[in-house]
Amino acid sequence: MQRWKDRVALVTGASVGIGAAIAAELVRCARDVDKIQKLAAECQSSAFAGVLVPFRCDLTNEEEILSMFAAIKAEHKGVDVCINNAGLAHPQSLLSGKTSSWKNMMDVNVLALSICTHEAYQSMKERNVDDGHIIHVNSLCGHRLIKFADLQFYTATKYAVTALTEALKQELRGEKFLMVNPDLFFSSFYYVISAFPLLCSLYCIHLDLIDVANAVIYVLGAPPHVQPISNVLMLFYPTPTCSDHIVSIV
Repeated sequence: MQRWKDRVALVTGASVGIGAAIAAELVRCARDVDKIQKLAAECQSSAFAGVLVPFRCDLTNEEEILSMFAAIKAEHKGVDVCINNAGLAHPQSLLSGKTSSWKNMMDVNVLALSICTHEAYQSMKERNVDDGHIIHVNSLCGHRLIKFADLQFYTATKYAVTALTEALKQELRGEKFLMVNPDLFFSSFYYVISAFPLLCSLYCIHLDLIDVANAVIYVLGAPPHVQPISNVLMLFYPTPTCSDHIVSIV
């Protein structure tokens, strides 16, 4: 990780959950700026080597995204690592859901991710950065269909992320590009989904946020000559008491 000293990493959705865990780990080796400022203060008080700089940006607004990248360029020259972590879900089924909720999920989960990827790549290209990383925090919902109506449109946006990742890998031709796909984990993100309590009772165990953050750190810590790691599937192992439940739900 020493080669990332004094470099710039952008983490979207860093106020809570996976984004906050990744940001803290990056500083150690939002949607809600107040929470990120609190996290920044905690990192500073812990005497971590890096510096966490909060930046308020509405990811449903392209102008705000572009302004964020312009500010990063003006203050820090550009982005060396872009971690597209921000995502959201609304409990809206395909037959009774609201168009506004579907659009909000598309704006954040697909369009914002694509815009950030585009701007980060351009930032790296114009500065001749040859070891930059772009990381998508996707979901196993982007690879399999879970049979809960409230998750179906969200799942469609995550399948889109999978398709975008594969397409970008072709365009980038072997450059550092990663998609992290965590399985079920506890986060405030999931409490808006009516199926979440049932999923938790069936799965019994879950990934921790730090597990996902450590996967990102592992990839960033690989030396430049290592073949690019392009896809990480993160699964938990069921306990004997709940394995039957997991087989029945998959």
